[in-house]
Amino acid sequence: MVQALRRLPSPRLTGLGAGLFAAAAMLVVGFLDWLVLDGSPLAFGLLFLPVSALTALWVRPADLVTAPIAVPIAFAVGVVPIAGGTGGFGGQAMAVVTALAVHAGWLYGGTLIAGVIASVRKVRDMGRRRGRPAPAGPSGPARGERAPRTGAAGPVRDGGQASVRGGGQAPARGAQAPGRDRRPTP
Repeated sequence: MVQALRRLPSPRLTGLGAGLFAAAAMLVVGFLDWLVLDGSPLAFGLLFLPVSALTALWVRPADLVTAPIAVPIAFAVGVVPIAGGTGGFGGQAMAVVTALAVHAGWLYGGTLIAGVIASVRKVRDMGRRRGRPAPAGPSGPARGERAPRTGAAGPVRDGGQASVRGGGQAPARGAQAPGRDRRPTP
């Protein structure tokens, strides 16, 4: 079974893409539930759980925080067809709010699934990054090393102690260097 799951596509959706995927999938599920099962909340809730899991699995690592946010929005979008409101916009809005309140267990469950999957993926990603060596190059010193300090006359060699030239006091923040005007040049 694990090998069968590994053969499935592994798209990497942006945060917006994951939200659109979840909302579109739940809207399709809601309409199919309304057409085939006459708006069964059990079928809608059961199909919401795998959509939540797929959303959290398919979002790219940089946007993992969006999965638990997009999933409840997708639930609200998908519940519109099965809410059963009548009497115009007000009646439909009241039916959607009522459906969200009545089916809050499914909503919390799917959000919990997306949150747990996203958290586990984030922890694993942080562990992988921690095990890699830091890249060397012009970007700066490696982690744990100090950059060499330089002064106006070249490298400062004071045994690691910070020294301030000119009487032991640092110039005040915003103080002007000697010999400089504050007037703009034409």
